[in-house]
Amino acid sequence: MPTTDLRLDVLMQLSDLPGVPGQEDAVRDFLLGELEGLADEVRVDALGNVIAYRAAAGEAQDRQRVMVSAHMDEIGFLVRFVDDKGFLRVQALGGFDTRNLFARNVTVHTRGGKLSGILQPGTKPVHVASAEERKKIPEVREFFIDLGLDGEEAKRQVRIGDMVTLEQNARQVGKLITGKAMDDRASVFMLLEVLRHLKGQTLKHDLYAVFSVQEEVGLRGAITAAYGVEPTIGIGLDVTLAIDGVGGSPEDAVTRLGDGIGIKVFDSSMISTRWLVDEFYDLAEARGIKAQLEVLSMGGTDGGAIQRSRAGVPTLTLSIPTRYIHTIVESVHEHDVRAGVDLLLAYLA
Repeated sequence: MPTTDLRLDVLMQLSDLPGVPGQEDAVRDFLLGELEGLADEVRVDALGNVIAYRAAAGEAQDRQRVMVSAHMDEIGFLVRFVDDKGFLRVQALGGFDTRNLFARNVTVHTRGGKLSGILQPGTKPVHVASAEERKKIPEVREFFIDLGLDGEEAKRQVRIGDMVTLEQNARQVGKLITGKAMDDRASVFMLLEVLRHLKGQTLKHDLYAVFSVQEEVGLRGAITAAYGVEPTIGIGLDVTLAIDGVGGSPEDAVTRLGDGIGIKVFDSSMISTRWLVDEFYDLAEARGIKAQLEVLSMGGTDGGAIQRSRAGVPTLTLSIPTRYIHTIVESVHEHDVRAGVDLLLAYLA
């Protein structure tokens, strides 16, 4: 049952929006506009999660409370210091491979507006660096942002705690959609498309579509949302590694782009409930939806938070295979996103 359309322009808009942990405002505002008419109730909780509720039509005693969660935040930085020369030092929010941070354009989001900046490590240029210095991989604390302003002007405009995001516009490359925040805006988009396709359909179970905050710093939004929703079934939505390009071995690929949505078996935050894994995999086979089982040795998702809330919740995570995770060119395959939408629709409807 292939979906008729995917609004890939909306996915690219979502990826371009700024939203580090704790400052997801632009993403939240965008979603609140998109959710109009798609849910019986939309609310924002105390931590900033967006919770869209669709009521079931069945008898109350037969209903499940299904919570599906995708996180709004992206990895990024906060300003932690402004020196007398006007250079900024940053605090990382999320896991960065600093090899991918050299010579990056960034945006500093201040009270007065956006400032363009250049992110660089405090190292010597290659022309004068020794062989050992050229091999050294700097830590995040060694990076600084050059705003092109003197110390007095930088301190006047920039406040400690201002958000810093990497600058990159999403685009389509063949069948891939690539951008700075496919983790996890691709899943946010997937959940939004599911709600769009469910419009006007009758549901057997209550659906709580959660767009969570602060996942990249410890699954924080999903923890509080799960306590509030009290789901009886949990479904996390996130990206996962697709190490299927040059330099990876088949046994370490985790998933492969174009082979369908990932059904998570294990990651470091959860072991998916086995009967749910079987149910989703069997459903995918029965409906002709491409899916692949996924074991990820590191990393966690909102599913891990839902599963461990209160007395425990049967939970699994659906994962979008993604190349180049935690870089500015995170890449997903449109067929895998479509498979995720199809599988969620088959389960919920």
